[in-house]
Amino acid sequence: MDKNRLKKNMLFKRKNGEVQLKEQGDAEIKGNSIGDIEQIFRVLAIADEEILVIDCIKKTMPVWMEIEKLNDFIEEKEIKQSGEADFDILEDYSPDVRKTIYQRYNIISAILPFVDNESMRSELIARMAEEHGISKQSVRKYLCEYLSSQDIRSLAPQERNTDRALTQDEKNMRKALNKYYYTTKKRTLKNVYTMMLRDSYCDEEGKLLNVYPSFYQFRYFFRKYNTKQTEYISRNGLSYYQRNQRPLTGDGVQAFAPNVGVGMLDATTLDIYLINESGGIVGRPILTACVDAYSGLCCGYALSWEGGVYSLRNLMLNIISDKVEHCRSFGIEISREDWNCDRLSGKLVTDMGSEYKSSNFEQITDLGIQIINLPSYRPELKSKVEKFFDCIQAYYKNQLKGKGVVEPDFQERGVHDYRKDACLTMAEFEKIIIHCILFYNCNRVLENFPYTEEMLSQGIKPYANEIWNYGCGQDGCNLITVDKEQLILTLLPRTEGRFTRFGLSVNGMHYHNKLFREQYLNGKECIVAYNPDNVCQIWLIENGVYIPFDLIESRFREKDLTGVQAMKQRQRELIRQETENRTQAEIDLAGHISAVAGASGGQKKPSIKNIRTNREKEQKRLHKDFGKEVAVNA
Repeated sequence: MDKNRLKKNMLFKRKNGEVQLKEQGDAEIKGNSIGDIEQIFRVLAIADEEILVIDCIKKTMPVWMEIEKLNDFIEEKEIKQSGEADFDILEDYSPDVRKTIYQRYNIISAILPFVDNESMRSELIARMAEEHGISKQSVRKYLCEYLSSQDIRSLAPQERNTDRALTQDEKNMRKALNKYYYTTKKRTLKNVYTMMLRDSYCDEEGKLLNVYPSFYQFRYFFRKYNTKQTEYISRNGLSYYQRNQRPLTGDGVQAFAPNVGVGMLDATTLDIYLINESGGIVGRPILTACVDAYSGLCCGYALSWEGGVYSLRNLMLNIISDKVEHCRSFGIEISREDWNCDRLSGKLVTDMGSEYKSSNFEQITDLGIQIINLPSYRPELKSKVEKFFDCIQAYYKNQLKGKGVVEPDFQERGVHDYRKDACLTMAEFEKIIIHCILFYNCNRVLENFPYTEEMLSQGIKPYANEIWNYGCGQDGCNLITVDKEQLILTLLPRTEGRFTRFGLSVNGMHYHNKLFREQYLNGKECIVAYNPDNVCQIWLIENGVYIPFDLIESRFREKDLTGVQAMKQRQRELIRQETENRTQAEIDLAGHISAVAGASGGQKKPSIKNIRTNREKEQKRLHKDFGKEVAVNA
C-alpha cells in the first residue's frame, strides 16, 4: 500500500483473513479470523510506518497497525462523506433523542483530539466518566461508536426490542398473575408467587423442583409488565375504579356552561336525623337541588323523605316559585335580588340515576328543555352541585353537633348512636336549609370565577347571586318561563288509553268528556297523563294540549291509583276463591236435574192434538185466587 495514497477516515475491507495489529510501543497482536464476516477498518491517524485504525465491525478501541498490512485489504467506498459532526442531520429525530445525542457527543468531544495518544485518551476517558457519573465502559462505547462511523447519529439510543418472545418461566409468571393476582380476591404478590410454584414447579408428589424462579425475578416481571389501570379494574371492579381511582383531568363545567341557563341536578341524603311532630325519629332527609353551572347559584331545592321522580317534581316547582314568597312562608324576609330565580334552565345536566333516565322526567323536554345525561361516576363534570352539597352540610353540621348530626365515625363499633340526639322537625330543619342556601348564594366568595373585562368594569361582586343577576341580562341567557299548572301536567306519568263505548279506558277505569262522543265509537288508542295520587281525573294529550276527563265509577273517587289497584286485587282474589264452589254447584245442579228428569217414569210419546184445550184446562186447574188468601190471613 502506497503511504502517499493514505488519507484519514479511509475505509479498508477484507474477507476470511488474519490481520496483524500492533499497538504503539507493544508487541504484535494477532487478530482472530471472523470467517465470512467482513473486516472493515477505518484509518484514524497516520504515522511514519503505522496507521491508527478502528474495527468498524467489532467497534473495539483503536489500535496501531503497520501500513504494509493493508496490502491484504481493498479500499471500501463510503456512501456518506465522513467529516465533522453535522447537527443539521438530526432534524428527523425527536427532541428527547436529539438531547441524548448531544449529551453523548459532549462527553467524547474532549477525547477526539487525543484519540491517537493512548495514555492521554485513557486519562480523559476516566475524567469524563467521573464528571458525568457514568462508567468508563460507557464512555469507550460512545467513542468507538462515533469513531467507527464518523456520524453523530450513531450516538442515538437504540430502541429496545419489546417483541421478544417470553421464556417458559415468564409464561408461568404471566399465567399465575392472570389467574391469582388480577382477581377480586386481592391476593398478595407473595401469595401469588407461592401459588405459581405449586402449579408449575412441583413434581407429582408436590415437592418443589431444584430449579425455579426466585421471588425477586417474579416481582421484577410483575413490575415490568403491570399496568395500574388493569390492576385497579381487575382487583376492585370497574365501577370502583371509575368512581375513586381513574384520572380526573377534565375541565368539565366551562366547556358547556358559557352563560346562565345550565342547571346541574343531583340529590343526597343529609347527615342528620330528624323527628316528627310527636317526637318519633323519622330518619335522614333527602335534599335535591339544582345549581347553575355558570354562576353557582342554587336555583331551587326540595327537602323531602322521598327521592326519585317525586323529589324532582318538587324541585322543578320550587325553581319556578317566587322565592320571596317561599321564604316568607317560613318567616324569612329577603329581597328579590338575593334569590331572583323563577324560571327553568334551558339545559339540565344530570347523571345516570334511574330517576333522571325515567320517561316521566324526560317529558320535561316537551317544554323545550334539553337534558344532558353525564356518564356514571363522573362527579367532576357536575362539580358545582357536588360543591353545593359539601358547603350546605358544612354550614349546618358545625352548629348542630349533638342535635342529630351524623359524624364520620357513625359506622364504627361502639360509637355513640346519633339517632338519639335528633331534636329537629322537618319544618324547623328546612328553615335552617333556607338560611344556608341564602348564605351560599349571597355571601360565599367565588375566588376562582373567570371574570371578564366587562364584569370588572361594572364592579360585579364575586357572589353567586350577583353573577346570576348579571348573567340574566347577557346574550345567551338560556332561561325558560313555565306556568305552574303546565309544569305539573308535563311531569305527570303517562300511559296508553283506549276509547270504548263505556268511556276512555285508562288503568282499568273509565273516564268521560262530553265533547268526545264520536271517539268513543271509533275505539282508538291515545296517550293520557294521570295523577297516581288521585284517580278522579286524567288528561288526554293532543298536540301538546292537556284535555281533562272525569272518572265515571263513583266507587273509585278520592282514591289513589294504589288504592284502586288494591281494591281490584281483593275483588279478583275473592272471585278466585269462589271459583271452586261455583264448579261444585254446577255439578250438583246437573245431578238434581238428571234426578228429576229420571223420575218422570219414561212415558210414551204424548199426542200433539188438542194442545190449546189442554192448556186451558191446566190454567184453570193451577189458577190461584190471591184475594182469598188475604181474607184467610185476615
